[in-house]
Amino acid sequence: MLVPDNLAPKELLLGKTLTDLKLVAEKLNLPGFVATQLANWLYKTDIQSFDEMTNISKKVRALLAEHYDLGVVAPVKVQESADGTRKYLFLVSSHKFIETAFIPDQKRNTLCVSSQVGCKMGCLFCATGRQGFQAQLSAGQILNQLRSLPERSTITNIVFMGMGEPFDNAEQVMKAQEILTADYGFELSSRKITVSTIGIVPAMEIFLRESKCNLAVSLHSPFDDERRRLMPIQHVYPIKEVIDSINRSDPGKYRRISIEYIVFGGLNDTPKHVKELARLLNKTRCRINLIRFHPVPHVPLPPTDEARLLEFQRGLIDKGIVTTIRASRGLDIDAACGLLSTKALVQRENTDF
Repeated sequence: MLVPDNLAPKELLLGKTLTDLKLVAEKLNLPGFVATQLANWLYKTDIQSFDEMTNISKKVRALLAEHYDLGVVAPVKVQESADGTRKYLFLVSSHKFIETAFIPDQKRNTLCVSSQVGCKMGCLFCATGRQGFQAQLSAGQILNQLRSLPERSTITNIVFMGMGEPFDNAEQVMKAQEILTADYGFELSSRKITVSTIGIVPAMEIFLRESKCNLAVSLHSPFDDERRRLMPIQHVYPIKEVIDSINRSDPGKYRRISIEYIVFGGLNDTPKHVKELARLLNKTRCRINLIRFHPVPHVPLPPTDEARLLEFQRGLIDKGIVTTIRASRGLDIDAACGLLSTKALVQRENTDF
């Protein structure tokens, strides 16, 4: 729920773990079982208000409403593509927007969620990065991107590949993952959740130790100089350090490691890139997911052509690397991460709506 900027917002219940909810009950001098009731209403139903919590007394509901906000907020805008992809825009505070993509497929329905408003990382190819960093999302604001959507009950997979770098907001992302997979929460399998990172090694290592969810690493070039130009994080955490960290972690039989690789024409799609990728990933059990680059305004990077993309894929497969090409979705809407929220931000600043 949005409140005037001069008023402190109430604390959100959405995004609290069962342990957190027990502390809420204790703080309000309520029986401990109220925590379990709250978790059930928050994560297993579609209620929109405290009044709908029918197994909790009216007095307790009023007490909860006095001190807390449920935290379920509807999107302010939706764009729908001819292929069924839907892009949702959420207003999380005055002049701050995030976006979420629902991507239906024959075998699964994937939700792509954001973890930050804007991003600090400054990757050359990313529309979100051009906004700069604006705010961290709480676990509740992350989960609201699932909880508030009409497609909620049909979603099978969740990917943290929206706005922001998840491991730059690791505490809240890990908390959201706990609730997504917990028996008291949404009860999703950890194998159906993927977190994408540019390679913030300390947080990634914690994730690999404490979470069973899948990991996707944005690589985009195996060469130091090229990757530094594309992704400034290479100055801090070189890709070799990222891959070495993954190899040391022994990801396990059931966790999938993916390498995300946006293909730019004539820049990172040559035979020498195939050779260096094979050398870099020689000891890593992973697959490479090639991604077509669709132009972003003011980004001076060219897309590759289809023949070259397929040749690049064949070269990697010939090196023994499982390599797929991600299907492009939502091309007739603002599907690229950050485009819809950037437009909304500019419009709000210009019109003050």
